[in-house]
Amino acid sequence: MKARKRIGLVAHDARKADLAEWVKYNEGTLSRHDLWATGTTGRMLQAQCPSLDIARLKSGPLGGDQQLGAMIAENRLDVLIFFTDPMSSQPHDVDVKALTRLSTVYNIVLAMTRSTADFVINSPLFQSADYHRVIPDYETYIQRRQP
Repeated sequence: MKARKRIGLVAHDARKADLAEWVKYNEGTLSRHDLWATGTTGRMLQAQCPSLDIARLKSGPLGGDQQLGAMIAENRLDVLIFFTDPMSSQPHDVDVKALTRLSTVYNIVLAMTRSTADFVINSPLFQSADYHRVIPDYETYIQRRQP
């Protein structure tokens, strides 16, 4: 993982303001990294932090979550900051679950709470270019015999 991290930013509607506040607080650090956000979240973040260069994807329910998932599968994302709302059902919950699953499959950093995001961004490993993320080897799984 390089010193310049590739970071995805997304939040459910009830958590967008919290993510925007977190991004604003960490604007200096985040400005040294490549940022992507799903549509509505990205628009809010750009309004809150116009100095940040945030590439906007589609809105989550319209494919933005899946675009982030593709970036993970293609090794084009290092960190996903995804503030979820545990109190509301999401109409695109299957997309959300797929995104968090891919984060696990490819062993990328996933912060779903503000506390976790704080620990991640303040970790010496986040500041370092020396971290080697181990991507699990799924060759045995791919080559398995089907019944």
